[in-house]
Amino acid sequence: MRRHKRSKAERAFQKGYQVGISGRSQDVCPHGQDEVKQSWLNGWREGWSDQWDGYTGVSGVHKIYSKHY
Repeated sequence: MRRHKRSKAERAFQKGYQVGISGRSQDVCPHGQDEVKQSWLNGWREGWSDQWDGYTGVSGVHKIYSKHY
C-alpha cells in the first residue's frame, strides 16, 4: 500500500513544534518561503505553549500526532 507524501507545510509545522517543545528560540527557523515559514512558526508557537503547560517528552509527542493524523 502506498503512503501519501506529506506537504511541506505539514512537515514544517511538526519540525517547528519539536523546536518549540524543546524550548529553543524561534530564531532558528530554517525556512525563507512565506507559507512554509508561517507553518513552522505556528508549530513553534504551539510547541512553546505546550512546553509551558507541561507537555514535554512523550506526552508532547502523543499530543502532536493525535492532533494532526
